[in-house]
Amino acid sequence: MQKVILDCDPGHDDAIAIMLAAGNPAIELLGITTVAGNQTLEKVTRNALSVCAAAGIRVPVAKGADRPLVAPQMVAEDIHGDTGLDGPVLPEPQFALDPRHAVDFIIDTVMAHEPNTVNLVPVGPLTNIALAMRKEPRIVERVRSVVLMGGAHTRGNVTPHAEFNIAVDPEAADVVFRADWDVTMVGLDLTHQALATPELQDRVRAIGGPVSEFVLGVWGFVGDAYRRQYEFDSPPVHDACCVAALIDPAVFTTAKADVRVELHGEWTKGATVVNFQDVPGMHHSNGSAERQTDFRANVALTLDWDRFADQIVDAVARLTAGL
Repeated sequence: MQKVILDCDPGHDDAIAIMLAAGNPAIELLGITTVAGNQTLEKVTRNALSVCAAAGIRVPVAKGADRPLVAPQMVAEDIHGDTGLDGPVLPEPQFALDPRHAVDFIIDTVMAHEPNTVNLVPVGPLTNIALAMRKEPRIVERVRSVVLMGGAHTRGNVTPHAEFNIAVDPEAADVVFRADWDVTMVGLDLTHQALATPELQDRVRAIGGPVSEFVLGVWGFVGDAYRRQYEFDSPPVHDACCVAALIDPAVFTTAKADVRVELHGEWTKGATVVNFQDVPGMHHSNGSAERQTDFRANVALTLDWDRFADQIVDAVARLTAGL
């Protein structure tokens, strides 16, 4: 069983990630931490509690950073709406927040468990993770893995080169990618393959009940937004991909790469610059004497959609049975 702290900014795809983590027996969800991103911190934290209420989930939820380390705050109201989770009915929270700041929750949890057992799954801006590393550097050697949703090796979604989660707090992302731990980047190249197709939505609809209705409400709203903004026929379920890989590593393929975050470019700030170690047809450079190439990161490439869809349907069914 994989122990997971899910750091998120709910967010429609964050909601599905929470449900997948709580609804799959291969995952022990140790807690949910929130960070400003898709909407303000207050809104995304309320949304995390509402998702838990909708799906009968009861784990610690801790509120974290309300702004990026350096950059001015950016939200994604055009995709996620005024609440950050428009579409489904958002039930009233059923329990209180953990009294700790998310950074302290992350540190306390990692340090309380055996080394190499806790996975960090940040699916929003990386502010909380960077702050936790700075406050308690020992977590870097104790964390089993960091599986993050962010970046891309082709193009971005808020600028031609920058993906939203990295663009919101590029300085935090730079800290996370440069740390000496096991990092997997699940970027747009992978998550744009993880679509909530009509087929998947029909399978969830067939389960019936309030969890199914909530999920379909999530996909209905964000599906309209993606059709309008990006001309997608079906919405991507970005964040759940990170959880899916911890349930079953075969859900996607990866390649080793050196990933750097652009912090200064006038047109490229927030871009993830990906130098693959050994992928045919993709650029490879050995770097310069001043900056040696470090093929430390794993970059997600191709999704097994059938495995992914099966996991989503199974989690919704399990959560429904548990209500």
